[in-house]
Amino acid sequence: MKNSSKYEHLFEQAMEAAKNAYAPYSHFRVGAALLLDDGSVVTGVNVENRSYGLTNCAERTAIFSAVAMGKRNFMAIAIATPDADYPVGPCGACRQVISEFMQPDAPVIFGSSAGNRIETTVSGVYPFDSLHELQQK
Repeated sequence: MKNSSKYEHLFEQAMEAAKNAYAPYSHFRVGAALLLDDGSVVTGVNVENRSYGLTNCAERTAIFSAVAMGKRNFMAIAIATPDADYPVGPCGACRQVISEFMQPDAPVIFGSSAGNRIETTVSGVYPFDSLHELQQK
């Protein structure tokens, strides 16, 4: 999707959040900003660990924080990767968590800078989400 100013502020909040990332091993900071249905925003950052499998991504940090606050209605998510040269989309684990909590048409904005970002939807980053069938049982 073409960049629009509608989510520019959300992306800026993700970029600001990335400054708080804990990434001493990869030096690859990530920030996420999750827009809630009441207009508020919950941010998250990646938090690395020496045991790399215990690292948590920014997207999941934001979503898990919102859920811990009792929030479940997410309207959009922006993901900022300021240390990259190109827009880096969510990893597979984050795509799965995003698809668990967000509607297929919810906006997903990701990029390395305000001028170098992609705007798509949950179904755009996760086109074959067969696991939603489990939720309907």
